[in-house]
Amino acid sequence: MRTPLVLTAGVLALAGLTACSSAGGGGGTAAQAGGEPKKISVAASDTDCKISTTDLPAGTSTFAVTNGGTKVTEFYVYAAGDRVMGEVENIVPGLTREVLIELPAGAYETACKPGMVGKGIRNPLKVSGAAVPLSDDAKLAKASTDYQRYVKSQTDALLTKTQEFVDAVKADDAGKAKALFPIARTYWERIEPVAESFGDLDPAIDAREGDVAKGEEWTGFHKIEKDLWITKDISKDGPIADKLMTDVKKIVERASAEKVPPLKLANGAKELLDEVATSKITGEEDRYSHTDLWDFAANLEGSQAAVSALRPVLDERDPALAKSLDEKFAAAEAALDKHRDGDGWKLHTELSKDDLKELSDAINALAEPISKVAAVVAK
Repeated sequence: MRTPLVLTAGVLALAGLTACSSAGGGGGTAAQAGGEPKKISVAASDTDCKISTTDLPAGTSTFAVTNGGTKVTEFYVYAAGDRVMGEVENIVPGLTREVLIELPAGAYETACKPGMVGKGIRNPLKVSGAAVPLSDDAKLAKASTDYQRYVKSQTDALLTKTQEFVDAVKADDAGKAKALFPIARTYWERIEPVAESFGDLDPAIDAREGDVAKGEEWTGFHKIEKDLWITKDISKDGPIADKLMTDVKKIVERASAEKVPPLKLANGAKELLDEVATSKITGEEDRYSHTDLWDFAANLEGSQAAVSALRPVLDERDPALAKSLDEKFAAAEAALDKHRDGDGWKLHTELSKDDLKELSDAINALAEPISKVAAVVAK
């Protein structure tokens, strides 16, 4: 859940690419009863979230979200316990963005979040009937299994490095905590689409100061980051560090049991690039430590891992797209590699405007083919 400080041309380009993508390259599809294609329109504003229908047949649907308000907004479909079934973030005023979401029969809630904070403006959504799940396809099922193994490798490291970070904070060892901060976050950022599925745990771990609704406590990585680099006093952060570790353990436990559906896996690859464009390139994510390139690299790696899991399907259904993804990932990696510093990365404040433009251009070029992956998976 993000509150962009700056919307660069690169961000708007990425948003535009995503907004233009839809199943089959046309007006979006939904796997509805009788096979009739359908798009669900969502009219979001600063005070409302109007859905064109609140009763859907089971299957894959396209939600087209238009922001008619004055604030940047987000759209979510939640299952019980605020489990995220699908989402689209950073919808700037005047923009329409689309997201494909697979929903089995059940009761859900839709939510628009003007300002990208709080619980959002919610409405019930009923899904009825039956549909063949995308995961019945053997290659798509294998993609989910392969990606689950990747998530397991990252969550194991996340537990280890977060504990080291927490121990350093509680020992009031600011130097060690600063060194561990971007390393621990690397494993978090690689699997963020999975982590964001679980209700309030993601904001508890990763919210920035402006993301916290009025009256709510600010906790997590970025609260400690501010105390490390700005207030320069972590002596009272022991309870926050303990809570961070507790919340990370909860995420890891849930993520280990979560087999990410194929369509959500495809959307996750795109969401990670959205994260890069809207908060890493702008320097907004790690605004106190300026370690944004660590997160940039992790998001890029996580997106590539999701695409790699889906690669057999892409090779079969759209080999030209698979080739384009290879080329654009390589170009983005090459642009980022120019800013290596030992085993890590330069600080965001060390990059020039030209450096940032080159990175933004590389991400936007990659966003175009990434925006097509979900439609290929939903075929």
